[in-house]
Amino acid sequence: MSLRYRVALLVAVLMAALAGAVGYVQNERSVQAETLAAAPEVRQGGDLSTLRAGPHLVFRSTALGADYGKVALVPLNAPDGPRTFTPASCERVYATGAEAICLTAKRGLVTKYQAFLLDAAWARSRELTLTGIPSRARLSRDGTLAATTTFVFGDSYANPGQFSTRTVVTRTGGAEIGDIEKFKLVVDGKTITAVDKNLWGVTFYDDDRFYATAASGGTTWLVEGSLSARTVKALRSDVECPSLSPDRTRVAFKRHGDLPAGRWRLAVYDLRTGTETVLAETHSVDDQVEWLDDRTVVYGLPRQTAGTASSDVWRVPADGSGSPEILVRDAWSPAVVRPGGQ
Repeated sequence: MSLRYRVALLVAVLMAALAGAVGYVQNERSVQAETLAAAPEVRQGGDLSTLRAGPHLVFRSTALGADYGKVALVPLNAPDGPRTFTPASCERVYATGAEAICLTAKRGLVTKYQAFLLDAAWARSRELTLTGIPSRARLSRDGTLAATTTFVFGDSYANPGQFSTRTVVTRTGGAEIGDIEKFKLVVDGKTITAVDKNLWGVTFYDDDRFYATAASGGTTWLVEGSLSARTVKALRSDVECPSLSPDRTRVAFKRHGDLPAGRWRLAVYDLRTGTETVLAETHSVDDQVEWLDDRTVVYGLPRQTAGTASSDVWRVPADGSGSPEILVRDAWSPAVVRPGGQ
């Protein structure tokens, strides 16, 4: 077989493979378009500017239809009412009264991920550093700090030691503070330098102090960190994806305990007393929860029905009482916004 023939054969094989890949993507998009077109319409209503001026919930809409994946808003006093859509489409979203952070995925033969800050008009105002698959996003209360977490190896928190994350903190006005994995990690007075060290799931206390998850050697910890000192210190173990309460006295988180790999229970840890309260939600929740108020947490749960890509936002009391209830159907990645402390 001549060299020219072998080269021609290789080119033919590559072209066939490319054509097959393109055909697959086009077919998938056609099927998705038909599915979305057949979906029932979602109730819409309200003016974005008016809605944003009052207490509201921001979330990623997972209702099938033309607006699937778009960021939507509903008033806190009518979460099950008509939703108002923004122009932004996000995989993860978090918001304050003035801006939002959006993690996006542009899917094709090669999926490209990006992170943007969105201004009050929901337009992209700045691109942030992002490496890997989007996982978590947070803004500080005053909107001066942003944190993004991505998977740079693996795509799940289910198996400690089998994934690697990158969490970058940035000042929204300009400077990038950097990857907090490079901060000094102290556990029981000892500095952890192991190569499997990971940090993720930031929740801000103020413009310097924050809480997050640290992991090494199959153990996770709730850590308290300082951006200026570039140090994080472990407070207790078996804590993932903390979220600070509005009164800044407690963190809600997911705990593994003795559950099977890839399963968690929601709990609340009192920073003053060290008391842990397991919440009434018995489903496994793989989310960084949000606080509706000082008494209630909200979180996303994938729809349990087989063959669906939708999800719902649920709420449950933070004191371990009551039972879970759906707050918003067909929603994901909730953020509670109370402009001016309303």
